[in-house]
Order: sequence, then C-alpha cells, then structure tokens
Amino acid sequence: MESYFWLILFIVFLLFEIITLGLTTIWFAGGSFISFWMSVAGVDFIWQLIVFFLVSIILLITTRPLARKYLNKSTTQTNVDSLIGKKVKVSETIDNINETGHVMINGVEWMARAQHDGMVIQKDTIVCIMKISGVKAIVQPLSVVNGPVMDK
Repeated sequence: MESYFWLILFIVFLLFEIITLGLTTIWFAGGSFISFWMSVAGVDFIWQLIVFFLVSIILLITTRPLARKYLNKSTTQTNVDSLIGKKVKVSETIDNINETGHVMINGVEWMARAQHDGMVIQKDTIVCIMKISGVKAIVQPLSVVNGPVMDK
C-alpha cells in the first residue's frame, strides 16, 4: 500500500510541475520517486519518510541555484532597468531628510532621492541614476560619479 502512496505522490508532484513550469515541486517528485523504490524493496515507512525529506531537501539546495541560473536566461530587462546609468536633470532640489526631490526622465517627473542621506542636490544639477527603488530614482551628481572636475 505504501508503494501506491509514493507513486501517486510522485505523479501529483510531476503533474503539478508540468502544469506550472515554475520549478516548484520537481525536487519533491525526486524524493517521492526514491521513497517509492524503497517501499518496493520493503524498507520501513519511517525510513521512507526520512529519505523523502532528505532527498527532496538535498535536491532543492543543490540544483535550484543551477536551474535558476541556466533556465532564466530569457529574462528581459524592464523599462525601469534600462534607466540605470542614465543622466538626467534635477527638477526639484533633492533632500532625503525633508523627503523632497524630483528628476525629469524621458519627459516624466520622477520622485528622486540622493544615494547618501546627508547629500542635498540642487535644482538643475545633472545626475546619474544609480538604481530604482520602488517609485524613486536613487541618484548621484555626475561630479560624484565621475570624480571631481578639474579646471584646465
């Protein structure tokens, strides 16, 4: 009877994986498959259960990072990701302490914050977008990004 339990569990995990294609249950399918063969060999149920959890966890820990690395190559950047590194103009003085500041990005005004809290960036300064955090552009003045400007 235990063999049927593991076989049905294996099929359920496998079907769920096929339907979702999200790498969510394949490791448990592997654990149930090994436990199925242990039940066929007559191993006690408690050992089948222990091996199910051990194999599932080991498969999850060892193969998930590799699977995510090689299967997510087709991920495309969103428009927000393409803004990082772009140079834009400050339209309202940026002051993190007072929670003020905006920049113009492609004709749209975005809320902006300086990368470092103590920094105040004046209106009309050209800044570089360092990252996007929620709905805010995190920016640095070009002089900080490129280093100090020297007169020649």
